[in-house]
Amino acid sequence: MKTSLYWNGDAIIAVDQRVLPREYRLLRITSMDELIDAIQSLAIRGAPAIGLAGALGVALSAHLHQAAGDTDAAAVEADAARLAQARPTAVNLAWGVRRALGRLADGPEAVLAEATAMLEEDAAVNSAAVWRAADLVLSLTPKRPLRLLTHCNTGRLATAAVGTALGTIVELAERGCVAEVLVDETRPLLQGSRLTAWELCEAAVPYRICVDSAAAAAMTQGLVDCVLVGADRIADNGDMANKIGTYALAVAAAHHGIPFLVVAPESTWDRTLPDGSGILIEERDPAEVTHHAGMAVTPVGAGVYNPAFDVTPARLITAIVSEGRTVAGGRAGKPDTPAGTMVTTSP
Repeated sequence: MKTSLYWNGDAIIAVDQRVLPREYRLLRITSMDELIDAIQSLAIRGAPAIGLAGALGVALSAHLHQAAGDTDAAAVEADAARLAQARPTAVNLAWGVRRALGRLADGPEAVLAEATAMLEEDAAVNSAAVWRAADLVLSLTPKRPLRLLTHCNTGRLATAAVGTALGTIVELAERGCVAEVLVDETRPLLQGSRLTAWELCEAAVPYRICVDSAAAAAMTQGLVDCVLVGADRIADNGDMANKIGTYALAVAAAHHGIPFLVVAPESTWDRTLPDGSGILIEERDPAEVTHHAGMAVTPVGAGVYNPAFDVTPARLITAIVSEGRTVAGGRAGKPDTPAGTMVTTSP
């Protein structure tokens, strides 16, 4: 099974997602500063992937401090705290760090064993969610080859293996159920047109790049049977944060009566937040918008609003699918179900 992130000897190995699709390059990460930079610069990205990178980072820190003769847990805990804050929106990062840190008292090898076990679990978790989501898509859509739309990148690059929403699309294609995938370009860093398109090429799934602002028009023209996206944090009521532009897709899908499905592991749920209003939204460097390929494309001094994520309310979501359950959103509830109420179905 192809993987985008693993441990090798004394280092973390990761696909450098900044240079795809023009170059396939592996990063060898041997320090905490390198790992934090890789996460913040989006060399490693995708909520599940950065959670796993966080776990591997704790293992890396434990091994580095042991090699330096420093057996004080406080040093590793300080590294872990810094790592957990590298990106604030995705809950998986803090989850991965916390889980690996829980084995620190048993020594560096125990921490590494926990982190590598999480990599294996990730593939199994994603596979289970993908099967469940693919079955749900087929139950909600016409009985013909489907036209699907997705946003950002939720494949194996965003996880350790398989993927979530994109994994579901590939699974549907392997079942012979996909006519075409519209891939939102996902501005400003083009995770869709650079990464998702690359993964669909690898899987030989037919696709076209969709200008972000053209998605609603595509729905009007009957080019979309279902929208599939991932999530970076899901509040207790089912409100969820995902790549900027997701909320607009959900509004358009609701207007056109198109299923809007979220595929994400249970680790993405944040039960400490009652609703999406408490999700901290990361704002990124204005240069991501004002420059392209190193060249300025806006007037000097232009102000920029560049949030990395937005929050989609539960009332606009048809269902959230994880490895163990399908949670119906406000759009899928019974007529007497209040908008936004999430209803869990049996596994």
